[in-house]
Amino acid sequence: MFREVIRPPLWLLGFIYFLLLSLVVAIWAAFDNRSAFIAWIVASIATVVIAITARSVISIDETELRIGRAHIELKYLNEVELLTAGQMRLSRTRDADPAAYLAITFWISTGVKITLKDERDPTPYWLVSSRKPEELTNTLYKLL
Repeated sequence: MFREVIRPPLWLLGFIYFLLLSLVVAIWAAFDNRSAFIAWIVASIATVVIAITARSVISIDETELRIGRAHIELKYLNEVELLTAGQMRLSRTRDADPAAYLAITFWISTGVKITLKDERDPTPYWLVSSRKPEELTNTLYKLL
């Protein structure tokens, strides 16, 4: 019903690769060309691995909400609140609850706050970064 894949932006991956390449230059200066070549290969592979593992998937089907490896049945969701960039900034900093589940990324400024109604769960809400918060909110309201 809903699916969003959140990947790290290219500028962030470029910055990480730049930092790793600075280590490659330091290795080249301290050792030899062969060591620098091996370090360059490791840095390139590490950047690709970071790009793959840093992605997160938000998906909703008829019975469950999944965000990354976390999942919850829709019957335990109480309320969904669409957050603007300012509200999201406050929700993940000053107004944050330490018991909340945070599925946030610093490069996405909008999101959704999903309040839970499971008395057995100590988590009061899920705070989720999303590039499509309106669509996520509407989909959850249709299923609640």
